[in-house]
Amino acid sequence: MNLGTSRAPDRPRTGAGPIWQPVPRWSRRLRLPPVLLLALALAAGGAYLALDGAAESESTVPDQDAESGPLVLDRPGQLLRGEHLDRPVEIAAADVTLRGLRISSDAAALVTVRPGITGARIEETELHCAGPQTDGIVSGGYVAVQVEAYGCGEPFAQRRDAPAAVIRSRSDGVAYRLPAVTETDTSRAAAPARLPLEQWPGPTSTGVPPGTELRKVSGKLRLDTDGEVVSGIDLTGCVEVRAKNVTIEKSRITCDSSTFSIRTHDSAANLLISDVEIDGTGRNSTAICCANYTARRVNIHHALDGPRLSDNTVVEDSWIHSLSRQPGSHNDTLQITGGRNVLVRGNRLDAYRDDTDDPMNACIMIGSTTGVVRDVRFVGNYCDGGNYSVHTRADLNGANILIRDNRYGRNQRYGVVSDPDQAGIVFEQHSNVWFDNVQPVLG
Repeated sequence: MNLGTSRAPDRPRTGAGPIWQPVPRWSRRLRLPPVLLLALALAAGGAYLALDGAAESESTVPDQDAESGPLVLDRPGQLLRGEHLDRPVEIAAADVTLRGLRISSDAAALVTVRPGITGARIEETELHCAGPQTDGIVSGGYVAVQVEAYGCGEPFAQRRDAPAAVIRSRSDGVAYRLPAVTETDTSRAAAPARLPLEQWPGPTSTGVPPGTELRKVSGKLRLDTDGEVVSGIDLTGCVEVRAKNVTIEKSRITCDSSTFSIRTHDSAANLLISDVEIDGTGRNSTAICCANYTARRVNIHHALDGPRLSDNTVVEDSWIHSLSRQPGSHNDTLQITGGRNVLVRGNRLDAYRDDTDDPMNACIMIGSTTGVVRDVRFVGNYCDGGNYSVHTRADLNGANILIRDNRYGRNQRYGVVSDPDQAGIVFEQHSNVWFDNVQPVLG
């Protein structure tokens, strides 16, 4: 059977990190004028540790299992320096200083300053992000001095309620300009602007591109050849992927199986699904499962659940809608039950069905039924519906789960987020806003 397949050039694996090159270390510590030090302290929301001021409590990396997640610094005044870390860092106490570090990871962010923490400083440090799915320093209220960031999606982030100061620092070798708040400059990050729903993916920007000629194919499609490309087919059947670097593009998949429309097996890696329509016919349990794939500009409908997210998964610029209710089903447009290194960005997630007035269960459900959840970014999405749009289960064992810059419709049954303060979750209150008036959903 000719499926129109071919072998593609090898693509780099999703999440592959940049090649490290030595960066000159500065031979002395930066000394700032007292007036500027005071201004930066006010910007951070409280007094911070000056370079030549208060005493620091120096420490080495605590004896924590690297697989347990980020390195959490929770002792006030702690100084960590001279370490090479292959895991993210969370600053959970006031006046913590990172100095002379090299941090590499494929986590959602390399350094996270928890909300409400003041006095955090990152000095003379290299940040090596695995790719644009990884940010450098989030989420605000810190001072970065002579920091080099490489390959980061957002090298230095700040919040309106916690501005940052970035001094003599660079991103990919280019000087980074993040205005510091001073006594006469009280500018903050701009409030979110109203956007039309067409800003997010929909029927004209997802699925098979107009004008594409499709060849009809039926039966189960097994993809066992590394680098195989499947393009331009109208498949009545389901897909199993066991090979690496496979691409499925510009195609329609109609699968009435009670399991998965597209399934990746353990031997699969770096699957790319782009410009594809998945029709679950009202019977399909899960549109895509379960790990090591990227779904881009995919139109998913009439499945019980949308994609299931696990290790090394990306869903972006896609439209998931018209879920199919069955007796006893708990329908989610996206679901995580265990995994790490997950990016969900720029999607339209319509859990609510207006034709049946059914909110379904969630836009995204996050729990630990099958394992721990680490390093998740849920950013820039439109979500409408669900008992809760963002439903975090009580069994969640998670860390470094960032939810920010999302817009929400009004068709939830109970609310937008089930537990915004749950351990492991960072739900940015100022950037998660209502679609209709761009006001924070929690306030």
